[in-house]
Amino acid sequence: MSEPKRTKAAPWKPGQSGNPAGRPRGTSKAQAMRDAIAQDVPAIVAVLVQQAKAGDVQAARVLLERALPALKPQELPQAVPLPEGGTLAAQGAAILAAAGAGELAPAQAAALLGAVGTLAKIVETCELEQRIAALEAQHGRA
Repeated sequence: MSEPKRTKAAPWKPGQSGNPAGRPRGTSKAQAMRDAIAQDVPAIVAVLVQQAKAGDVQAARVLLERALPALKPQELPQAVPLPEGGTLAAQGAAILAAAGAGELAPAQAAALLGAVGTLAKIVETCELEQRIAALEAQHGRA
């Protein structure tokens, strides 16, 4: 079989898209299926509800999985006594102690420790900026 030879000249210039408008919206197969059943969705849901009420576990599962989102665990805010004026290490230790004593949920402790770590980076950056400014002032640079 002979294949057609490609020419060196491209139909468009470098940097120019061959399809500048892109693919039109709503042209996928999934979108076509959605459009085809869109008007029947209320009837389908009504049939599923009837089947679930009649004892069809599969229909009940489909309804519950698709119609009602899964509940996410929510934690109530907790006050954590942190040492005032203490170092960031002391604050981190207080958070770990609260989590160890059961006063704080592990996820909350992890989030708070992450916040303390971020605060440590901010403090470190500010201190470095001050030190650089002091060194530049000593050496006559502005």
